[in-house]
Amino acid sequence: MGSVKPAVIRIAGISGSLRRGSYNRGLIRSAIEICNSIKGVEFVDADITALPLLNTDLEVDGKFPAPVEEFRQKIASADAFLFASPEYNYSIAGPLKNAIDWASRGQNCFADKAAAVVSAGGGFGGGRSQYHLRQVGVFLDLHFINKPELFVQAFSPPPKFDSDGNLIDANVKERLKQVILSLQGFTLRLKGEGAVAVE
Repeated sequence: MGSVKPAVIRIAGISGSLRRGSYNRGLIRSAIEICNSIKGVEFVDADITALPLLNTDLEVDGKFPAPVEEFRQKIASADAFLFASPEYNYSIAGPLKNAIDWASRGQNCFADKAAAVVSAGGGFGGGRSQYHLRQVGVFLDLHFINKPELFVQAFSPPPKFDSDGNLIDANVKERLKQVILSLQGFTLRLKGEGAVAVE
């Protein structure tokens, strides 16, 4: 009888902030490290920094600019998404909305896939941006996990991030891991997959 191993899923991480030292980018970097210790998960950083502002004049003969094509391919090949969404003026950041709009042009690369959202910021920890992103996800046909939620109050003691924006708080790291594990399980259920027998 063959051994059994978990089905492998690919999670694309998308930070809505372009700043290198952003706490939300720090959450994505931490997620990469965490996923290295989780069996059955591959993590790819779907960086949005090179994307131009959405302008359909840039679409020529049904093709997108090279940075957009590369980003769309990462989204299309992913099984699930982890968004790290900063909160700007009670909503999602412009760069994140721009990336989402590019990836949903023509064939919607997000459709019928699982997602989770985390955030770091002041006050509510970026929570308002999460709720707006969930609304956008309705049109995208994204399926967000409901629990656990992670809103990191980045400016409340003790320090959660170092001066380079790297996550250093062990409790937050564990909570982020639980989000990823929940996303993994939900993705497998959505795909109708579980443990896969190997001969």
